[in-house]
Amino acid sequence: MKTARQITLDLLIRMDTQGAYSNIILDHAFTSSDVDKRDKAFSAALFYGVLERRMTLDYLIRYYSGIEFDKIRIAVVEILRMGFYQLLYMNSVPESAAVNESVALCDYCNSTKAKGYVNAILRTFLRNEKQIDYGDLTGEAKLSIEYSCPKWLVKKWIRELGEQRAMQMINASFGRPPIYARVNTVKYTARDVIAQLDADGIAAVRNNLIDTCIELTNTKGIEQSTAYKKGMFHIQDISSQICCRIASPMFNETVVDLCSAPGGKTFTCAEMMNNRGRIFSYDLYDGKVSVIANTAKRLGMTIITAAENDATKFNPDIPKADKVICDVPCSGFGVIRRKPEIKYKPMKQLETLPDTQRKIINNAAEYVKPGGTLIYSTCTVSKAENDDIVEEFLKTHSDFVPVVVPIAVNGLEDSYKRTMLPCDINGDGFFTATLRKVQ
Repeated sequence: MKTARQITLDLLIRMDTQGAYSNIILDHAFTSSDVDKRDKAFSAALFYGVLERRMTLDYLIRYYSGIEFDKIRIAVVEILRMGFYQLLYMNSVPESAAVNESVALCDYCNSTKAKGYVNAILRTFLRNEKQIDYGDLTGEAKLSIEYSCPKWLVKKWIRELGEQRAMQMINASFGRPPIYARVNTVKYTARDVIAQLDADGIAAVRNNLIDTCIELTNTKGIEQSTAYKKGMFHIQDISSQICCRIASPMFNETVVDLCSAPGGKTFTCAEMMNNRGRIFSYDLYDGKVSVIANTAKRLGMTIITAAENDATKFNPDIPKADKVICDVPCSGFGVIRRKPEIKYKPMKQLETLPDTQRKIINNAAEYVKPGGTLIYSTCTVSKAENDDIVEEFLKTHSDFVPVVVPIAVNGLEDSYKRTMLPCDINGDGFFTATLRKVQ
């Protein structure tokens, strides 16, 4: 059986070579292995930690290595990243173990010749009392290495958020986020759900900001739990739940959710409507549509119709709606805690996103009834994908006006536009804008 460090190394190499999503490959690895609970926790902490701190760790490798970074085998790079991370950030790991286990991994990945090299680098770091020499680096360049955040992204957040909020955003990008669920209030109360989860061996507490939101402290085996099978809840981040509060769907209304998968907003809207009215839930891919339909069935939500649709193109079969939600594809900077690799995407890769977002919001406007509401949202913190898109839309759509929807959530000001950082509500970073079509 593989050790926790061997599993971590395999996963990190896969991230490097295949570009997989961190949360998906980690879940798959743990599902398909018989590693015990303690080793899983250690492996997950090391895996995500290395991803989160990669730029800092690579700076150290370059500083201490006599070999050009690009000429070091990928497996050895990952071993060094793991070693440096344990020495710097995992106080529970003895320094000797961090070094010795890193050296042992060289045999595991057929890099025996690198054992002396790995040992020398890590022990030199220890002799230097684990100090990071930033040399002549100052300002944004130093922050970039210190907080493992690309320089262009540091500059972007400082420019758009101000220095204080930017640092809050950068710091909030570390660590694992809470897992939230929304109570199926059509059938159950929060107390009912928490009691059943407790009976299922899953700890949960009610969120102090939203009374229908619960925080799960242990999700192992949750899909096999009685609470899950009875449709007592669905998984949904608190930020996304707040977006539904902003949408404020009412009984017997028609709601269109254009970019629905995995369906959290659709289900919450159905619950807020007490399963009375109509919700049309769309996604580009048939497989995701099936997931939405199956979850709606589990929850007992009969007002949901799930179908395949391209949100960038007008579909005459989509009905006019009281509420149209478009949670558009985005850079995802608000969910870095869930997928640390997001922050390392090249800036060029993100430049086409506003074009897609612009197409979706313009198309979404066609489905809004006079007097109806359009809700634009993203899970990112980026002016080009948020404020700029909405402001441009308002300039070109005189039949829409901003509207403020009070939501009574502590720490969030009432405004037609809201940028929520992870530190604001201990959820995902999120942006919403609420626009009403004039009569």
